[in-house]
Amino acid sequence: MTRKLQHIFALSEKGAKDLVKAVIWCFVCNLALMFPVGAVLFTVQHLLGCLEGGGSPTDGFWLYVGFALAVLLLLFVLHWFQYASLYIATYRESANRRVSLAETLRRLPLSFFGNRDLSDLTSTMIADCSSLDQMFSHYVPQLFASIGSTLVIGVCMFACDWRMALAVLWVVPVAVALTAGSKKIQDAFGTKNILNKRAVADCIQEGLETIRDIKACHRQERYLGDLEAKLSAMEGSSIRSELATGVFVCSAQAFLRLGLATTVLTGGALLLAGELSFLYFLGFLFAAARLYDPLGVVLQNIAATFNTKLQIERMRSILEQPVQTGTDNFHPDRYDITFDHVSFAYREGAGVLEDVSFTARQGEVTALIGPSGGGKSTACKLAARFWDVTGGKVSLGGTDVSTVDPETLLRSYSMVFQDVVLFRDTVMENIRLGRRSATDEEVLEAAKAAQCDEFIRKLPQGYQTVIGENGSTLSGGEMKRIEIATVLARHTKLSLFDEPEAGIDLWSFTNLIDVFQSLRGKLNGTLLIISHQERILQIADEIVIISGGQLQEKGPAGDILPKLMEGSASCGGCVKREAVFS
Repeated sequence: MTRKLQHIFALSEKGAKDLVKAVIWCFVCNLALMFPVGAVLFTVQHLLGCLEGGGSPTDGFWLYVGFALAVLLLLFVLHWFQYASLYIATYRESANRRVSLAETLRRLPLSFFGNRDLSDLTSTMIADCSSLDQMFSHYVPQLFASIGSTLVIGVCMFACDWRMALAVLWVVPVAVALTAGSKKIQDAFGTKNILNKRAVADCIQEGLETIRDIKACHRQERYLGDLEAKLSAMEGSSIRSELATGVFVCSAQAFLRLGLATTVLTGGALLLAGELSFLYFLGFLFAAARLYDPLGVVLQNIAATFNTKLQIERMRSILEQPVQTGTDNFHPDRYDITFDHVSFAYREGAGVLEDVSFTARQGEVTALIGPSGGGKSTACKLAARFWDVTGGKVSLGGTDVSTVDPETLLRSYSMVFQDVVLFRDTVMENIRLGRRSATDEEVLEAAKAAQCDEFIRKLPQGYQTVIGENGSTLSGGEMKRIEIATVLARHTKLSLFDEPEAGIDLWSFTNLIDVFQSLRGKLNGTLLIISHQERILQIADEIVIISGGQLQEKGPAGDILPKLMEGSASCGGCVKREAVFS
């Protein structure tokens, strides 16, 4: 049962057990709410007995006061435990759910993120989790508990008088069927509403990320018009979804109240015929009034549960994704990267690499070159196990990287991508991000080696200057050199550079060449560089040419580079000459 609840509601094992406890306590509390009805009936019975026997109505007064206080105390205790098992457990599971999502996302291959929008993932982490919090604190436990308590109370009613029980309960299956029968309609409107909300979130996310391009191309009016249309569609779908739910739920609740009328009519007829005592009649009236309240909640909860179906499916689609696993015990003797007949495709029928084999040896600089879209960046990411190959094998020091835990593997890597990512923090902490245990002296040493110490000291607070989000207060070249300093601060045996010259000016490029010359002079690890620049290729020991997803040529840089410059190699147009500052 626990495993089934875990799957249906995307819960942890403890969350499923807590849900069962919450249902039990809600069930007990629902039954306990019938105690006041019993207290009223006992009091009425006492008063009637006093009137018939000529006794004083105050006889036994304190006994009934004590009984009423005991009932109130019992209800307080039961609802206290219900609160702890329901709300506190729900919020604890909410925290676990978010941590579980984050842990799953952390261990997923990057191919997953390539197929999902950032705004969609953000919506799942925030909006969907909040919806599920409300569902498990207000809907699901009360739903199951109300169904159970209604069945128990119904059995007791039939045991007392089947005619009155039918008068009270005949409306229940009709009202439930009316709500449950509208599931397809509510699902259709609810799904449409969620998709429209996601479209609005996507549009806002896109606008924030591309605001400069929107303004540069004078597309503000076009963008705002699209956003307004999406907002209008979301507003309309929200109204229709709420209306569809409200029509069926309110109709079912209104129909439920017909049971009071049939209870009065049936009870009155039986009372006049002398087949039912006044006390029983009064008891059924009280019980019916008390019974219809939780049943009304049941109808609301059924509809609310329908509307959270898509959120649960989206949550489950993440939690059930196959994660990357492997051994934590990884201590290679060497750091050669070997591609052995590697093939890779992001999705079936869309191959990116096919039968690629080469080795980037420790102590050497290996350069990957080729036309854009040829598969060079993909090869770098496969080396770091951002994805798993679909054919062949990638090895580090003779060990298949697919057998090593990704986080354990990445401790050996330092990487610089085309797009630099910096954080809103001090320059010192951005560089220290490469190795949190690095001392200030080690950070300064890395900054000097990356040729960025001079411009950092000119900042308002030097190394303690807080840079804007994603380095917005720095130039492209400065951002690139800080990221290289972050790599150098890590002191790893393996470094990957994906077009490090991308997005920087000629002066910064010259400084970058100095950095690589320095790295080349004291290299004791493996350096893999993707580049098209002749001056960077000149420091390479080996050149590998990849084009169209296939290995075109490989060999010592001294043999390949002249042919590239002459245009006689497989990728002669891929190398760019740069002017040199004196």
